[in-house]
Amino acid sequence: MSGSAKATVFIDNEKVIVTEYRFAAGDNTGWHRHERDYVVVPLMDGRVKLVTSAGENIAEMKKGVPYFRSEGVEHDVVNANEGEYAFIEIELK
Repeated sequence: MSGSAKATVFIDNEKVIVTEYRFAAGDNTGWHRHERDYVVVPLMDGRVKLVTSAGENIAEMKKGVPYFRSEGVEHDVVNANEGEYAFIEIELK
């Protein structure tokens, strides 16, 4: 990923990769494809813009409420808040 969001890898072992993504207002992850199943856990309430080949949509994120996605997702994730936003991504190996 080549976006402007700050990615900090906390765990990377044979079973899982756990990464925190921190975004200033307008920061993004950069276009990427998920090669494995993953879970996202928002660290705060907020909104992210999901940019896909089919278009854009806004997702409302709730602090501590995780969601699961299957491998193959292709998108760019953009902070749609006026201030900082962050989440933890848990990628299953």
